Amino acid sequence: MGLWVFLGLIAAVVLVGISAYNTLVALRQRTHQAFADIDVQLKQRHDLIPNLIETVKGYAAHEKGTLESVVAARNAAMNAGGGASQQAAAEGVLSAALGRLIALAEAYPDLKANTNFQQLQTELANVENKLAAARRFFNNAVSEYNAAVQAFPAVLFAAAMGFQHRDFFDVGQDDRKRLDAPPEVKF
Repeated sequence: MGLWVFLGLIAAVVLVGISAYNTLVALRQRTHQAFADIDVQLKQRHDLIPNLIETVKGYAAHEKGTLESVVAARNAAMNAGGGASQQAAAEGVLSAALGRLIALAEAYPDLKANTNFQQLQTELANVENKLAAARRFFNNAVSEYNAAVQAFPAVLFAAAMGFQHRDFFDVGQDDRKRLDAPPEVKF
C-alpha cells in the first residue's frame, strides 16, 4: 500500500512539473511572438522615415542638423541588437528625433500644407499607434511569463531549463516625461 502511495505521489509531482514546463514554453513563445509584432511595426516606421526626410528637405534645407540626427537615430534603431531594453533605448532616441522633425512643420507653413508631408505624418501616427498597442501586448506577455517563471513550482527548475527573466519594452524616462506631460492647447 505504501509503495502505491509513493508512486502516486511521484506521478503527481511529474505531472505538475510537465504542466508547469509546458506553460512556461507557451508563455515564452507568446513573448517571442509579441516581440515579432513590435519588430513589424518598427520596420514600417523605419521605412516611412526616409520619405518623410526627403519631403522635409525641400522645405527646410538649412535644418540639416535635425535631418542628420533623424537619419543617425534611424540607423541606430535598425541596427540595435540585444533584447527589448536595447531596442527600446534606440527607439526612444529615434522617437525624440522624429518629434523634432515633426515640430519643424510648425516653422514652415508650406511644409505643413504639403500633401505628401500630411500623408506621411498620418501614416507615421498610425504606425505609432500600432506600435504602442504592440508594446502593451509584449509587456503584458512578458509580465505573465516573468510571473510564471517566478511562481511555484516552476521557480524550482525554470532557471536550470533556460527560462530566464525577460525585460519589458520600456519607452525610457524622456519619453515617459513627454507622455505624462499635459497636452498644450493653443488658440
